[in-house]
Amino acid sequence: MQKTFIKTAKISLVLVYLVIIAGAVVRMTGSGMGCPDWPKCFGQYIPPTDISELQWQPFSFFKKGEVIIVDKTLEVASEDFTSTAQFSKTNWQTYTKHNYAIFNATHTWIEYINRLFGALAGLAIFFLALLSLKYWKKKKSITLLSWFLVFAMGFQAWLGATVVYSLLNPVKITVHMVMALVIVAILLYIIYSITDRTVTVHKDKKTRQLIFVALVFTLIQIVLGTQVRQMVDDQADIVGDAAKNLWLDNVTITFYIHRSFSIVVTLLNVFIFYRITKLKLGLAKIKWVLSLLLLEIITGVAMNYIHFPFGSQTLHLVLASLLFGVQFYMVLELLNTAKKN
Repeated sequence: MQKTFIKTAKISLVLVYLVIIAGAVVRMTGSGMGCPDWPKCFGQYIPPTDISELQWQPFSFFKKGEVIIVDKTLEVASEDFTSTAQFSKTNWQTYTKHNYAIFNATHTWIEYINRLFGALAGLAIFFLALLSLKYWKKKKSITLLSWFLVFAMGFQAWLGATVVYSLLNPVKITVHMVMALVIVAILLYIIYSITDRTVTVHKDKKTRQLIFVALVFTLIQIVLGTQVRQMVDDQADIVGDAAKNLWLDNVTITFYIHRSFSIVVTLLNVFIFYRITKLKLGLAKIKWVLSLLLLEIITGVAMNYIHFPFGSQTLHLVLASLLFGVQFYMVLELLNTAKKN
């Protein structure tokens, strides 16, 4: 039973990270409005592959909820019906949540895959919650947290819908990202709580506090990074994709804070590594932290000086979310040590 539960929790964690990766790809490619409605995509469970599927056709059968594009607006079928020789507004309702009515097959399918990963992660977490009922008598926190994750995933899905309805509002995108990290943290806590550990981690209060500060700094950097990404999107709208070398000509103060704060984050984690090594605390994952930080720096430099090479923004965000996960797990290791002592 325990092995199955741990395996399910780890699968759920991987799927949540896949959602984060897919979301980063969506952001990088500008595919956030690839599906302008929610939870379906252009009113379909399997999205269209060609614009012809979204055009009105005479003497064709349309299902209730099906979406077409007419005069740069989305029209939703109000009932099942067969069209006549001429288009009639009688059986259609104009989509009013926003006025975005553009079809791009690539963007649509990138966004659809993102939603598909989200659905798979949700199913895995629901299965995890069912399995957690076995822990109710001996460890209620596991059951409660597992079911809380079910509602958290539902809330995350709702956030995703509000992001679409708001035409990719930057604040809502940031909240959406932070919520994903909250889900990651809870899954890591569940995995840590039920895993048998053989590695000894030694108590050190100051190191625990430093790692917690580093974790908070990483979260701040991620939030700043999402705002910088919005700045990049805004600049791209102004200068166009063909002029990427001009994206950084009119940056905001947030960009400079994000870039400068990365130095503080790096120095802090190097000091933590020095302290852990000197005191022989047994926190081997600090090496992962430094490796992830090094890759973060490389991708950051690439975006700054090589003008955003393909994939660099996605990798930068994914590395940051992995860094958050590793640091959070280290905090759990030291918190558990503190309780035992």
